[in-house]
Amino acid sequence: MKKIFAFLLIISSATVFGQKLITKKFTSQYLNQSRDLRIYLPEGHDTDSISNYPLAIVLDGEKLFDLYVGNAKLFAQADHAPKQIVVGIDMKKTRAKDVSFDPLNSKLTSFSSNFYLFIRDELIPYIEGAYKTSPFLTIVGQGTAGNFITHFLREKLQVFNAYICINPTFAPDINRQIESYKLDKLKREDNTFYFYVAGNPYKSEKRKVLTDQFGTYLKSFEVPNFHVVYNDFKTSPSTTSIYSEAMGRSFAKVFEIYSGISKIEFEEKVKELSPPDAITYLETKYLDIEFLFGSNIGIRPQDIFAVESIIIDKENGDYLDDFGKMILNVYPNSHLGDYYLGLYYETGKNYKRALEMYRKGYGKMDPDDPKSDLFYRNIERVLGKR
Repeated sequence: MKKIFAFLLIISSATVFGQKLITKKFTSQYLNQSRDLRIYLPEGHDTDSISNYPLAIVLDGEKLFDLYVGNAKLFAQADHAPKQIVVGIDMKKTRAKDVSFDPLNSKLTSFSSNFYLFIRDELIPYIEGAYKTSPFLTIVGQGTAGNFITHFLREKLQVFNAYICINPTFAPDINRQIESYKLDKLKREDNTFYFYVAGNPYKSEKRKVLTDQFGTYLKSFEVPNFHVVYNDFKTSPSTTSIYSEAMGRSFAKVFEIYSGISKIEFEEKVKELSPPDAITYLETKYLDIEFLFGSNIGIRPQDIFAVESIIIDKENGDYLDDFGKMILNVYPNSHLGDYYLGLYYETGKNYKRALEMYRKGYGKMDPDDPKSDLFYRNIERVLGKR
């Protein structure tokens, strides 16, 4: 179904500290014209032979591209989101047609339907073939482009995982259209989806009501793997500030799986788990990160410590063995796995094996590490019990 018939002319390419910004003209057969693209490749894309990167398609690239890339860098540096490939489509001269809809029935016009096919069947396949993308795709739109991106929800198999819709101008019967897409179908996909909507209190009353109705309606769907956030920003000081704040909030939601276990996540999802369920939760979280975002980051030490009390305190510490083996599988050169195995044998009064594990862990530590002296106390403690 999907066709690739794109002809590309590279205009310029700039690399800064391992990051690359490429400008291209992309000739589309669906549109029968060329489009200016800006493509941001994160640091490591050209040198890391293992990692893949989520792809974000940003409509109105001349307005939102830099804002999205700035947030992508900031969140990645803070380890709250993966590094991303970002493609901005310049629509400055064409947006009126690109994302237009028929005011009588709210359907896409013939030209915007072709723009839809250009994104789905030409642009995305090209980017996925040319660069190292992961399966997680995001699309971003504002104004009438915010309305346009909702049409991708009609696909039987979703093209995008995440939709970021800022200051939208919706078609009059947007809710009826969404209803026709039968979003319950998302339950059948082994995937996770996000829809973020940011309203604007400075727009017309009619537009505000429509946005509020849309956000409320979308939140009413009880689809476990479809997560909706609607921010009305009634107290925001200006339209300009809405774009900045909305982009940051959307990142926090869309990439919540990637982030380390927060206090809220622990209280709501982890705290009451049994030891085997806590281990499974941790394994699943990082398998999802690797699959969706193409990032094999192991398991963060702080997430190991987050579930430590559950493993140690519940069910007599019987799952310390499984916990230690899981960590050694992920971090074979870390002392943490050996520590939990040593603790498992120590609580079972198998002091010979406990001493063996503690010594093995201590041997992996840097002698200059101030924590190595603390770790050696495990060896001294077990020696005193023998």
